[in-house]
Amino acid sequence: MMKMLEAGGVPLVVDNLRRADIDNPNGYYELESVKALDKGDVSWLEGAQGCAVKVISALLVHLPLDYTYRVIFMQRTLQEVIASQRRMLIHRNLPAGTEDESRLAALYTRHLQKVQGWMAEQSAFSSLTVDHSRLLSPEAGAAIEEIADFLQRPLEIDKMQQAINPSLYRNRV
Repeated sequence: MMKMLEAGGVPLVVDNLRRADIDNPNGYYELESVKALDKGDVSWLEGAQGCAVKVISALLVHLPLDYTYRVIFMQRTLQEVIASQRRMLIHRNLPAGTEDESRLAALYTRHLQKVQGWMAEQSAFSSLTVDHSRLLSPEAGAAIEEIADFLQRPLEIDKMQQAINPSLYRNRV
């Protein structure tokens, strides 16, 4: 999504500290400072207005409510998310875990429901859920139009669609 937004003309706030690797050959599009949201570090937020910043769902609840946020949730089959995370751990020579996938999927589903429910109660947040598989289908153009409508800004729709690389969809279930 970050690569698509960039191609569409949305300025990104990234630091490129986490380099591209076998798991994400186009890079991670992250800002290291975001990882300190739960410790109260919002020093980067003032300069991020009007830009796209990747924030994991667990950290959304730490964003200060005196700003407004448009959150794009990428929805993907949880079994694929779990397979992808395990593969990344293996590539880093870290324990990949042996937890039951259905239990992990249930925990993650509850987590997302909790975060999305919390956001729905906050006037500072509006959100759009985008199905990952839809971006890899003939409906990609319509999904990108929905993103542009949600962001309420003109986007380079064709360039966003061209940024989609189906060969990177490697953890299919």
